[in-house]
Parts: sequence; C-alpha cells; structure tokens
Amino acid sequence: MKILLLIDSLVSGGRERRLIELIKGLMVYDEVQLNLVVFSEKIHYQEVFKLGIPVTVIKRVPKRNPLTFYRLFKLCKRWDPDLIHSWGTMSAIFAIPTCILLRIKLINGNITDATKNMSFFHEELFRARLTFPFSTAIIGNSQAGLEAYKVSSRKGICIYNGFNFERISNLKDKNEIRKKFNINSKKVVGMVGGFFDRKDYETYINAALGVLSQRKDVTFVAVGEGPNLAKYKAMIPSEYDSSFIFTGAQKDVESIINIFDIGVLATNSKVHGEGISNAILEYMALGKPVVATKGGGTNEIIVHNNTGILIEPHSLEVMANKILYLLKNPKESIVMGQEGKKRIGNFFSMDKMTNSYYELYQHLMF
Repeated sequence: MKILLLIDSLVSGGRERRLIELIKGLMVYDEVQLNLVVFSEKIHYQEVFKLGIPVTVIKRVPKRNPLTFYRLFKLCKRWDPDLIHSWGTMSAIFAIPTCILLRIKLINGNITDATKNMSFFHEELFRARLTFPFSTAIIGNSQAGLEAYKVSSRKGICIYNGFNFERISNLKDKNEIRKKFNINSKKVVGMVGGFFDRKDYETYINAALGVLSQRKDVTFVAVGEGPNLAKYKAMIPSEYDSSFIFTGAQKDVESIINIFDIGVLATNSKVHGEGISNAILEYMALGKPVVATKGGGTNEIIVHNNTGILIEPHSLEVMANKILYLLKNPKESIVMGQEGKKRIGNFFSMDKMTNSYYELYQHLMF
C-alpha cells in the first residue's frame, strides 16, 4: 500500500501537526509505504526528516509555475503510488493532472472549516469545488464542514482530528508558567487563537471586562498573534491592564492552557465556521471546562452542559455570565472538565484518527 501525501507547507499549524501525527501512527502498519511532497521550503516541523520516509520539496516558484505539475508527475511515474492524499486545495489541484494521466485515486483532505452560507463564488468554496469531481474521497474534519462545502454523501467522509496525549505528558510546572507571565490571581481564563477576523476577540475581551466588574481575582489570557492584536490590546481600559495577558505566539501552548480554570473559544461566525478546533481539543484533553461559540464542528466536539457550554455568536453578556457561573461553581467545572477529557479519549484520539485513515486507504485499494 503506497500512499503519496501532499501538503502546501509544514509551517506550525493544526493541519500540519495532524499530518505529522498521522505519519507516526501509520508506522505500525508494515504494509504501508509513505512518501511526502511539500510544495514549500517552509518546514517548521523539522522532525519530519527523522520519521524515516522520503520527503521531497517541490517549490512553487513562481507561484503558478507549470513545472510544479510536471515534477509531481515525474515523481509519481517513478514511485507509482496506489493513492494520493492531498492536505489542501492547492495540493489537490497540483495532483489532478497526475491522477488523471496515471489513473491514481485522489483523497482530497482540504475541508477543515465549516463557514455557513458561502456563496458559490466564495474563494475557498469555489476552489475546493473545482477539485471535487476529480476526487475519489473528500475528507472533512467535521460533518458541518462537509455540509458547508456541499460535499455529496457518496464522496464525503468525516474523520475527526486526533489528539496525541503524549503532548501533555511533560508539562511545565504551573508556578513556572504563572511566574513567566506574572500571573498572581486565583483564577485564570484563557483563549487560544490567532488575532485574525475569524476569531471573535472583541466578544471575549468585553465579556472579560464584564466578569472583572464583578470580581477582581481573575486574569484573562490570550495566546496567539496576528494583524488584529494591537487593535484588541487597545480595547483594554488602563485600570484593567494587569488583568489581561497577551502572550504572543508560544511553542509550549499546552503548559499555558494547563493553568487555565476555563478555556474559551469565541468565533466570528460572520466570516468563519470552526471545523474541529485544535484549541478546544487541547482544553478538553487537559480537563478544562469550555465556553465556546455555537456552530460548525464545535457542536460536534462539545456536549452542551456536559463537557462545556455553547453560546450564541457575539453574545458577550451570556459569555460573561457563563464564565462567572463556572468560576462560582468549581466542583461543577471540575466534573465538566473530566467529562471533556473522557470524550477526547473516546472520540478524538490519535489511534481513532489513524485507524480511520488506514481503513479508508484499505477500502480505496480495492
């Protein structure tokens, strides 16, 4: 079983990390041979070169260089894969001519969001749907994503993200993290997500200010970077500066989440719908109760009032009230976090994700 994996780049990100973890998981199957093509020299996950599989970089220079198609064709002609598994829309587009000419089945794994009500000419939807007729299987990491992209039930397959619990086996000491960011409050509430339009930091910050108007023993943390960071920092009144920590980009995100009492994910549903959020996976795997915007794949991972609380989009007063409720009811928060951790182990484990891909590969081989 020879599988050629294609991805646009290996920068730090959820899709890229998921691919690396899948490669590791598939190593237990002796009959599986893997080959990886990356269409960029941007490789933050240097560990990929230690996994024992061939890694080929085919640079897209210039961006629309037709030689990219030819180089991929030559590699496939030489290696003769049984299946090609793309991990992005552009990777699928590059694969299509080779799949047609060499009659190789294409697994199209580009759906990782679930934005509602996209027009036909929405850039992401339009490009993705161009690749669908040439794809044997189309993978979404949520049922909501498959529906948003209008994937037929004949081709669409939902395979949830898997969380590798080894990532939380060597966390830094909580006191060390608190000291690093100068956090002295009794309680910590946090949100992990880039400062882009797709995340609703405005609701998160305003809800935080609502909480702080009622109790002063809480620090609100925001982990990430992006073009909107300065704008959201400017929202903080000077008297509350010490109650907000903006960490910027961080490598050891799990250790930071470990000091949270509550994990929050606010999504700007006007422009984005979550697939299966890696931030929510991390919160729940670490036993944290979650307050998150309703919609998309978030509804598939959080069981409302059991593993977390779902709220309507842009509902800052509701978010503030739910955070206050969980802070005032620590026993209920702990139980909610424990149930979340169980749910990750049962439905979003790395073994479950790896087995699902392996079974798909087996099915498509015949």
